[in-house]
Amino acid sequence: MYHAIVFLPLIGFLISGLMGRQIGARGAEWITSGLLVIAAILSWIAFFTVGFGQGEVFTVPVMTFIQAGGVDVDWAFRIDTLTVVMLVVVNTVSALVHVYSIGYMHHDPHRPRFFAYLSLFTFAMLLLVTADNLVQMFVGWEGVGLASYLLIGFWYKKPSANAAAIKAFVVNRVGDFGFILGIFGVFVLFGSINLGTIFANAEGFLPGEGAADAETVLTFLGLSLDKGAALTVVCLLLFLGAMGKSAQVPLHTWLPDAMEGPTPVSALIHAATMVTAGVFMVARLSPIFELSATALTVVTIVGAFTAFFAATVGLVQNDIKRVIAYSTCSQLGYMFVALGTGFYGAAIFHLFTHAFFKALLFLGAGSVIHAVSDEQDMRRMGGLRKLIPQTYWMMIIGTLALTGVGIPGTIIGTAGFFSKDAIIEGTFVAHNAAAGIAFALLVVAAAFTSFYSWRLIFMTFHGKPRAAADVMHHVHESPPVMLVPLFILAAGALFAGLAFSEFFIGHDYTQFWKQALFTLPDNRILEEFHEVPYLVKFAPVLAMLSGLFVAWLFYIRNPARPRELAERHRGLYAFLLNKWYFDQAYDFLFVRPAMRLGRFLWKKGDGWLIDGFGPDGVSARVIDVTARVVKLQSGYLYHYAFAMLIGIAALVTWMMLGSSF
Repeated sequence: MYHAIVFLPLIGFLISGLMGRQIGARGAEWITSGLLVIAAILSWIAFFTVGFGQGEVFTVPVMTFIQAGGVDVDWAFRIDTLTVVMLVVVNTVSALVHVYSIGYMHHDPHRPRFFAYLSLFTFAMLLLVTADNLVQMFVGWEGVGLASYLLIGFWYKKPSANAAAIKAFVVNRVGDFGFILGIFGVFVLFGSINLGTIFANAEGFLPGEGAADAETVLTFLGLSLDKGAALTVVCLLLFLGAMGKSAQVPLHTWLPDAMEGPTPVSALIHAATMVTAGVFMVARLSPIFELSATALTVVTIVGAFTAFFAATVGLVQNDIKRVIAYSTCSQLGYMFVALGTGFYGAAIFHLFTHAFFKALLFLGAGSVIHAVSDEQDMRRMGGLRKLIPQTYWMMIIGTLALTGVGIPGTIIGTAGFFSKDAIIEGTFVAHNAAAGIAFALLVVAAAFTSFYSWRLIFMTFHGKPRAAADVMHHVHESPPVMLVPLFILAAGALFAGLAFSEFFIGHDYTQFWKQALFTLPDNRILEEFHEVPYLVKFAPVLAMLSGLFVAWLFYIRNPARPRELAERHRGLYAFLLNKWYFDQAYDFLFVRPAMRLGRFLWKKGDGWLIDGFGPDGVSARVIDVTARVVKLQSGYLYHYAFAMLIGIAALVTWMMLGSSF
């Protein structure tokens, strides 16, 4: 079964990619989508079998991968609760995105290539989440990077799409460099890259309290590091890789630009693949991260700041997809705060629920864009509520889940209410050094999230139409092939939190997760999480209501107020609209110097030095000499006769002078 779950998307990629012309666009659509639906069904079977069964962690062998020296790596699937949760997330969302794309991409002439790329993306992510060793994980890690490059730049004739694809690829190389250094460090410290061996060795890696162990175990950048410092460095390098893939500040800049790809690609990247890879990796390696309090504090700080930063930028964005993109960046920050505070179950729970409502929001936005003739600027929308009512209600459900609508202390609540609020409450009781400031930033981010989410709804669907008359005349609801995936995702956005909260973060935590995640021996954070004061439980709800009220005040009650406020605070508005000027800073610090250096090496190093004194210089001298020699060949007979006479005279003179001596 597990072989089928992983390899069915690969088969779809090969069929659609290699035989696209033979089977046609329709064949590519239905073959890849059908295989993904089968994989999704099998993933749910695996989820209930493993998550609610009594079995322990086991591996499914595939083949021998690497045998070199002391490194023995087999390609195998590590099957535990964390794996099957990710299988459900990846394959379910991917299957729905495949089906949705049948309608969304029906005008595109390159559909076989598109569906092949989608299936390749899915396979790479499955390779990552089923990895039994760090090398296999890195192969999948790079595979999702490649697939994201291909899909973001799918419309390769569009310059902005090419630029966005290159940006995503280059920024992720920074994080990937840290990740591979971290893998090397893990191998040095634990003597293996197999996860089972690493976790077994990690249990007794650090000396006990009061023990003196200053032995150098790792040298990094000229520094001699003992076990504790080496672990911190390795964890930070691994986290650098997670920052790149999961778009944490300062490696977040590629994520909003990734909106240049087709909308189904955005849904897949933001809900199930690519950005969830970093969260999964830190959760998978939680037994290592738990050995370094410093690394966990850094994870918490970065996650909290990213959640706050992305929420502030989302307040003023006008592109409907970019608003949702910054929402993803912010929600990933929540997940990393949970990881940093040791609340690993809450982090994966939010990843699980987030997949449903974020895919719903992106695909709903695609339905809106499809209805208004590919327009993405919310300032040119409005009044769509009655024209596309089914899309409207699906977007409402996604917004309710994202903003965390629910009643604390009851079973009434959307998926986001159960998972996001759990992270905020867990952060309040966490013993991490940065937990206090993280809690405050997450509550503020919750208020901002509510504001920009309802702002999107009000600007898009309410008020007077702001689009051109011909656009409004052609507004239409999406076909069933696009709406059915929205209905399924809406069910998950509403009920996934209620259905699974007891298992992910509740009293059945230990039985559900078993050994898949690191858990404190006394389950301290779980016990304290369930005992937080009511004021803390109501804090995210009050933040959500305040954001909703301000959005209603600005965009329903008094639509002129946002413009007045922006004009009154032009500096702050420009600061947020330009995303805190991160792109401009990177352009000044890295892009322009790199281009100046490249131009210098091109013009002076390659052109003047190498070519000037090398091949081009030699050829130029040969041309000069031959040009002068050619001038001697005039073609006139008397010139040649004269040259012969000169030669004879010179010869006679030489002979006469020679005989006289």
